[in-house]
Amino acid sequence: MKEQRVLSGSFSADRRRLCVISGIKRTRRKTAWGARRKVKRRNGCWLVSACSVVIYSRASVMPCEVKTRFLLLYGSQRGQAQSITEEIRDQAEEHGFIADLYCLSQKERYDLEKEIAPVVFVVSTTGDGEPPDTALKFVKAIKDKTLASDHFKHLRYALLALGDTNYTYFCECGRTIDRRLAELGAKRFYATGFADDSVGLEIVVDPWIKGLWEATRTASSEMSTSGQETAGCLEAVPNSDLATPEEPSGNNSGGSLNIHLLSLRDVNGPAHELSKRGPAEEKSGTEHTILTLSLPPLSESALNVPTLPPSFIDVQLLDGSAVENNGPCRKEGVYEVPVTSAVQVTREDAVRTALLVELDVSDLDIRYQPGDSFDVHCPNGQAEVEDLLGRLGLAGWQNHAVQLRLQADTKKKGAQIPSHIPESCSLQYLLTWCLEIRSVPKKAFLRSLVDCTADPSERRRLQELCSKQGSVEYNRLVRDPDLCLLDLLYAFPSCSPPLSLLIEHLPKLQPRSYSAACSSLRHPGKLHIVFNVVEFPPCPGRPISRRGVCTGWLSDKVSPILCPHGAAGPPSGNPDLSDPLKVCVSLRPSSAFRLPADPSVSLIMVGPGTGVAPFIGFLQHREKQRQQDRGTAFGETWLFFGCRHEDRDFLFREELEMFLTSGTLTHLKVCFSRDPHEGAEPPPKYVQHNLRLNSQAVCDILLRQKGCFYVCGDAKNMAKDVNDTLIDIIGKELQVDKLEAMKAVAGLREEKRYLQDIWS
Repeated sequence: MKEQRVLSGSFSADRRRLCVISGIKRTRRKTAWGARRKVKRRNGCWLVSACSVVIYSRASVMPCEVKTRFLLLYGSQRGQAQSITEEIRDQAEEHGFIADLYCLSQKERYDLEKEIAPVVFVVSTTGDGEPPDTALKFVKAIKDKTLASDHFKHLRYALLALGDTNYTYFCECGRTIDRRLAELGAKRFYATGFADDSVGLEIVVDPWIKGLWEATRTASSEMSTSGQETAGCLEAVPNSDLATPEEPSGNNSGGSLNIHLLSLRDVNGPAHELSKRGPAEEKSGTEHTILTLSLPPLSESALNVPTLPPSFIDVQLLDGSAVENNGPCRKEGVYEVPVTSAVQVTREDAVRTALLVELDVSDLDIRYQPGDSFDVHCPNGQAEVEDLLGRLGLAGWQNHAVQLRLQADTKKKGAQIPSHIPESCSLQYLLTWCLEIRSVPKKAFLRSLVDCTADPSERRRLQELCSKQGSVEYNRLVRDPDLCLLDLLYAFPSCSPPLSLLIEHLPKLQPRSYSAACSSLRHPGKLHIVFNVVEFPPCPGRPISRRGVCTGWLSDKVSPILCPHGAAGPPSGNPDLSDPLKVCVSLRPSSAFRLPADPSVSLIMVGPGTGVAPFIGFLQHREKQRQQDRGTAFGETWLFFGCRHEDRDFLFREELEMFLTSGTLTHLKVCFSRDPHEGAEPPPKYVQHNLRLNSQAVCDILLRQKGCFYVCGDAKNMAKDVNDTLIDIIGKELQVDKLEAMKAVAGLREEKRYLQDIWS
């Protein structure tokens, strides 16, 4: 087979050697093109061989097609909204549009008050219904009560909201912007989309984008007719030859590629052949079968797969070691602090291991309140990074400096080098501190991996998983079990992606947030966090268990000073701690999850498991207030706590009992879900059961005393069950139907008396 040397970037005379790690430049054609590639490395370069597979690509826009401008704005916390807007921008040109793409925080780049083109918003929601950081100022600005009701009467807009129904305030930021724009006179030209990350954003996102083009074209035409759009058209001759999205032809202009690809009958050999395995995969040959096996009817179906994302980065490994950096990129507000102690607060035989870690923040100029959270900036695990380097064929190159360049001829609009990657770093640092290698690969990433896969059966299966027809299997086998890139590379051993593809598709490594489990009044200069060491069990596609990125790292980090459960101190033989262990943290102040300013307001706190953490801070703070202000009246404090076993994982038991004795905690209601019971009447199993048993007191505090209701913990099950229980008991106490009870609970939220700090 004919071989071709592929170089992305040029050699300079003053460099002894460069290793080029970029992939082949991807091209699009209306006709069939060679997609299979076998990648080898020789003399520091990638050698690529090709054979053909028939792929029908999306039709290109004819040069004479009308190109109409619209404004595309996003507000993103973790990059999903940004990624979707970039996909919209990339598709826009093929549908006859030019999209001006900006983040909502880039106020100097756009002006809605003078905008004469259609505007498309894509916004996510973070925390307890809060706008993402990049949208905070925009939301605050449009909430200005002094704005006239016709302030945006000239504006035509469409909005796609991203959220998660595990959280109470589903798509709240999008709803807020949508509602406020309408109040200010703006008119919606396309139905607002609400995409749910708990079931898969693409279920709503893909059809929403598909219908966006005709709606935008109509809105632009109407605005042009009314004289509002005078500068939108770049070219004036329309193209009438574009195919409709559902046409099974090569000239497909819809939101996805219509492809008749290889079926199993076209493939020689088994559908899954694991020629390259991870260490744990040697034990069994069946772990990946469900993930990799292509079966009818999907295996015999024509597939609609995402458009191949254009490449835009060239990566070079310089022949020389980079200056080593062993921590995250320093920026304002990120501090390196010592770890002063660590205690295992669950018994050895508990289902989950929980650790309480104390940090010394005495040298920092920060003031935190009970209810605030701290971000812990953690790296990817060293073993996983080494495995990934080996799987990419880059073992031994970890200390070489990485140099990134934009491809001069990239088709990606607005391409930029990711800002979270420093100008000079080693390959080891890049994979350890910059990229979220544990993130679930999106369908666009799978689509790009197809072209890096040599085996026909593996290539076909990846096409199925990223296709519209394979959405159910993608969710069940990739998204729901949280598979990562490394899992897929072991499952599909003939897939050999270039390093550039990882940089283009993997998101920024995010810090992990933990509630402060103490009060600075009780522990000045100290910060406590408590967490379970997260375990991901084996599953099809992941034959080995994994620990959480941050909790696993913290557990290893503090192991030299860890005090076992029930022990008086850390084990003997510890290393000299005169140079203490350190971690990087940053404060995430809470805007709402705080103790009420009036200490006479009664509190109901619901926090099973490690969800009790912020309430320990509440109670420590309240106890100090009681000691300092003895003449002040304090309201009741109720804590509903639950765990599996009373004698194994009852966190902070002694401290809670002390709060009861001192009167700081008025009522402590506990339940143990896995402990056996005696007698005919079973005890309450979960926190919502104890809420029902105390429904009269709960309703009295919330409805008559105007108290506050706090919930902290799991969003997927516990928080939903608690919310449903609260609606039920309020309905019964008020003797009203469910709708009226829901309105009463909604009123508590609006008054900021029903507050949540939850996670999924």
